[in-house]
Amino acid sequence: MSPGRFRVLGPVEVDGPGSAARIPPGRQQMILGLLLVEANRMVSTETLVDALWEENPPGTARTQVQICVSRLRRTLAGAAMSAVIDTRPPGYELRLNGDTLDLADFLSRTTEARVLVKEGRTAEAAALLREASALWSGPCLGGAPNRSLRTRALRLDEERLTCVEDHLELELELGQHHQLVGEVTRLVHEHPLRERPRALLMVALHRSGRQAEALDVYRTGRTLLIDELGLEPGERLRGLEAAILAGEIPAQPRAGTAAPAPQSADTTRPVRPRQLPADTADFVADEEMLRGAESVLVGSTARTAVGVVVITGRPGVGKSTVAAHLAHRVAQEHFPDGQLYCDLHGTDQPSAVDDVLGRFLLALGIPGHVIPDGLDARLEMYRTLLADRRVLVVLDDAASEGQVLPLLPGSSTCAVVVTSRSRLTGLPGARQVELDVLDAGQSLRLLGLVVGEDRVAREPEAAAALVRTVGGLPLALRIIAARLAARPHWTLASMVQRLASERHRLDELAHGELTIRASLSLTHDGLDRRSRLLFGLLSLAEGPAVPGWVAGAVLDDDRPFPSDLLEPLVDVQVLDVVSVEPTGEFRYRYQDVLRLFAREKAAQEIPADDRAAAVSRLLGGWLALAEQAHRDIYGGDYTVLHGTAPRWRPPSVLADPLEWMDGELANLCAAVQQAAAAGLDELCWDLAVTSVTLFESRGYLDDWERTHAVALKAVRTAGNTRGIAAVLSSLGTLHINRGHLDASRAVLLPAAELFEDLGDTHGLALCHRDLALIARNTGDDTTALGLYDRSLSGFTEVGDIVGRAIVLTQRAFILARNGGADQARTDLAEAMAVHEAVGYTGGAARTLSRIGQVQAMAGEHTAATTTMRRVLDMVREARDVIGEGQLLRNLGQVSTAAGRYAEARGYLEQALSIRERILDHTAATTIRAELAVLAARETDPHTLVPTG
Repeated sequence: MSPGRFRVLGPVEVDGPGSAARIPPGRQQMILGLLLVEANRMVSTETLVDALWEENPPGTARTQVQICVSRLRRTLAGAAMSAVIDTRPPGYELRLNGDTLDLADFLSRTTEARVLVKEGRTAEAAALLREASALWSGPCLGGAPNRSLRTRALRLDEERLTCVEDHLELELELGQHHQLVGEVTRLVHEHPLRERPRALLMVALHRSGRQAEALDVYRTGRTLLIDELGLEPGERLRGLEAAILAGEIPAQPRAGTAAPAPQSADTTRPVRPRQLPADTADFVADEEMLRGAESVLVGSTARTAVGVVVITGRPGVGKSTVAAHLAHRVAQEHFPDGQLYCDLHGTDQPSAVDDVLGRFLLALGIPGHVIPDGLDARLEMYRTLLADRRVLVVLDDAASEGQVLPLLPGSSTCAVVVTSRSRLTGLPGARQVELDVLDAGQSLRLLGLVVGEDRVAREPEAAAALVRTVGGLPLALRIIAARLAARPHWTLASMVQRLASERHRLDELAHGELTIRASLSLTHDGLDRRSRLLFGLLSLAEGPAVPGWVAGAVLDDDRPFPSDLLEPLVDVQVLDVVSVEPTGEFRYRYQDVLRLFAREKAAQEIPADDRAAAVSRLLGGWLALAEQAHRDIYGGDYTVLHGTAPRWRPPSVLADPLEWMDGELANLCAAVQQAAAAGLDELCWDLAVTSVTLFESRGYLDDWERTHAVALKAVRTAGNTRGIAAVLSSLGTLHINRGHLDASRAVLLPAAELFEDLGDTHGLALCHRDLALIARNTGDDTTALGLYDRSLSGFTEVGDIVGRAIVLTQRAFILARNGGADQARTDLAEAMAVHEAVGYTGGAARTLSRIGQVQAMAGEHTAATTTMRRVLDMVREARDVIGEGQLLRNLGQVSTAAGRYAEARGYLEQALSIRERILDHTAATTIRAELAVLAARETDPHTLVPTG
């Protein structure tokens, strides 16, 4: 007997084993639709109330939901449907078994089809996607009149449309262009502003010998986009039109068009992140619990879903410690492709999901320039990267299911460990591991590991009394044990007596944060005066983990080894050593509860003026070090504006300034935020602008934008005119990096006006440089040259020789393509001399690359190839993936122009491999087009090859 079937891919319908079940329209249908879309997941009553009443729900809302659910249960039971609506606090879960939901069938088929595509089984994938599309009978949930449901329905409608486009594109690859013209035409008619169907129709028409109609489809679409949205068509459509006009795409799909095998291990090896925090040497926990959690993570070959373990428990019970230990147990053998880790800060200010995805994508080797802006696009890229990898993801201190769900990989080859102070019961299929306090045996073992087993053996009764007194709470036990370890002359019995004297607090030790605070007070009160002061002031630092010099800054102590000040705090384990720097310096971090406790003590015991002065010195230290890093990289204070905020000079030595900035990314960003919150607007904008040295070099464009938004608000609130101009100017450079030229011009022009009003020649020169670059990129060479002349004059006046050299390098391209090759060579020689004199290797690489381009434009192909190969070595050494891809493409173009076609193909295929690895689809499409043209030129030498 059939189990029946639920349908949401169209109107909400229930087909029972014998006949259809009628679900009354309105509330019952809406609740059933929502439960089906979230099948086998808990849906809270609040969510259902919000779905039924968008605004001002009645006081009886929850009761009405209960009534609707009760009626649905009776209807489903009467129709003999094998589905159960369970009541699961704080809501309901519709449990479905087997293939009874069309949505589940649709998702299963599309997922399987993507796997087939990766395996090269195009025909099977296309057939499966067409079957998936056929499951739909209309808009999801019948169009969903309610806003909450409509949001879910529109997301699924978008997946349906993507599925249709996917199978049409695959069928075009299979040569079915004649059969598809009508179907794709209808799709374009239904979605006239959607560019992908229009591109598919152009290809189908072109391959059917109907080039004029294909071009007319483009022109009609362009008119629509301009009239309706005020936008030009995207790069894909524009490139397709140009290729059709130039006859640069084949009339038939070519067989064997799969991407070539990687040619260079250095350029194609996938990045394997290793982000796990350190394991704990004196780890103690329930081994059976660990084995159970491990089995979920490791899974079996038959597993079809990602393995998820959620570790919960009260503060101080050791959730993060257990997660790190568990991850280390399984990482090497079972997850060789990498381990990702992120502290989600659920108990403080929860991290935004798109920010976490941005960090993970960077760790997986995607340059910041390529990472998309939107959450959905980042999710797609993240899941694509993990689809065929064995990666372990550790999400520490999650605030809610909503923060975790988007971060779950889609592949069963991956696994996830989550820690949280809340029970995340809404995570589907997750193994819930709730940590309890240690039992007596485990507590004694932990105590022995910390203070020494011989010491415990000498006083067994006192040791047993001690672990009973602290209630087996790991954090409290570790703190007390650390005090004993730091004072070997104390007996365990004496510590029992000390705890007994505060019985009214210790009785509550196993009942929440108040008891943790009492335990911490014992440690705090045992510190000397300076250590107590440092304990409070150090907690004012906002970064996730701080270097040792911060101790000197908050105490205004300029000793050469300020980390010595922190050792008393480390000894009693109120401060953790989390890593060792290449210089031998340590990095420190508070546990969350300890940080809160320390801040409370600081507020109680340290005057507000002293706290403010400590914060000012701390942030001044970050500014001084960022300034020094910029100076070391550029050979001086060139190409950057500075303010008048006071600096505090740490004793740190920056062996590799760019690597130092990269390692301190989180702290630098946190310092900008903290400066704004503290009202230090001058320091805030200076630090944000100086940190661009890192943001631009490593492609951290999200951090660039975020810090500058904070800084801009701070300087505007303070009425800091020069700060406003400096931040706007820097934002202009950011927009250029993203290719948003109109947005760049919109902030550069007011910045230039402010600098001119202030008489700030240096700032004005920076604005003119970037405005010239915009003009150059839009083909306005005359305006660009005029702006470059003004910028050169400004940089020369203020003595910014590197700024001048950068302008000479940028201007040379215009001069060369307008007949001024001799002047371009002279300018580039001057720029190269400056970069070499100050030791600015990044500038030297860019200038040398421009020299190669000028040589190529002059037909000096051998010289250009030699120059570009030299630059290629430089960008590879600097780990500049984007620069490497561009240089390989340039080398391919030069080799093509020189008639060295085999060599050109090798370079272009390497460039394509890089772009595909970092998921830069736009650049990859361009290179594929160049490879296609190269193939045509190999048979017809007169074929034109695009350059750029």
